[in-house]
Amino acid sequence: MGPHPAVAAIRLAVRRVLHDILTDHSPHTPAADSPGGTYERSPSPLVLVACSGGADSMALASALAFEAPKLGIRAGGITVDHGLQPGSDLRADEVALRLRELALDPVESIAVTVGREGGPEAAARDARYAALDAAAERHGATAILLGHTRDDQAETVLLGLARGSGIRSLSGMAAVSGADGRYRRPFLQLDRQTARKACMVQSLPVWDDPHNADPAYTRSRLRHEGLPALEKALGKGVVEALARTAQLSRDDADALDAWASQAESAVLDATGLLECAKLYALPPAVRRRILRRAAIRAGAPAGSLFARHIEEVDRLITGWRGQGAINLPGKVVAQRQGGRLVIRQG
Repeated sequence: MGPHPAVAAIRLAVRRVLHDILTDHSPHTPAADSPGGTYERSPSPLVLVACSGGADSMALASALAFEAPKLGIRAGGITVDHGLQPGSDLRADEVALRLRELALDPVESIAVTVGREGGPEAAARDARYAALDAAAERHGATAILLGHTRDDQAETVLLGLARGSGIRSLSGMAAVSGADGRYRRPFLQLDRQTARKACMVQSLPVWDDPHNADPAYTRSRLRHEGLPALEKALGKGVVEALARTAQLSRDDADALDAWASQAESAVLDATGLLECAKLYALPPAVRRRILRRAAIRAGAPAGSLFARHIEEVDRLITGWRGQGAINLPGKVVAQRQGGRLVIRQG
């Protein structure tokens, strides 16, 4: 008798991602002292799972522990203590213990300090990813698996829609992201209930973060009030439709990004400044991508640079009436000078 359908589904999702990692990770490297085609086996890749102790990440950890040895992959786990709740250090130690009980190795619990920039949710996310990046470097990990589900993807799309962001924001989370494809999200096609059921049938202890039910957090309100209201008004299938929207938007955004990258060199003058007349001739979606890239290169933080900022800069090209400089996040200034667009630190 095979595993429960929920367990089978999460294992299959993880197996596929591990196969992709093996494909990306060259299994052989030339021996340092062996010219002329002699090869030696490189170390087995190490894959880490980022685990909060919640149902999604515990299901992911269990599937990784089951599938990795069969493929000759080393598997470890990382849990991050954000220090935002009393006893969070003890909770992190418990999660680390559970990961070790799954025979994951190495396992590490990392305490971080959460700042305030961008709000509590964004600050916690920034601190978490910084800790995960550092852990990957420290342990020499090839990849880190994240337990984001289809439900998380739907929430991300709605949050982007509410911010009035562009199509890139509507594309949600990528299945592969980060430096050299470090972050992998095997569960984007699985719903949250599948992960929870997989934990239940395997008797895996699960911790439900109280922040996930706290109405003070935007995502929590969306999860417990917004999405249920949409499903009540529009019927079931909203989450699946939003996830499909994310993938379609990502395909479109990737194509437009490629177009903008190719067009950028053609709108620069000999000194490297953007020529307004040539920018004006481009489609708005391509032009605004070039403007955004220029602002980020000048020092504007990508996470703080919103569509309204780029629209203001765009008006220096499409609605020029002699207006003054535009102030952007990161103390970056954009202004029009002699038919050129200058974006620099103020």
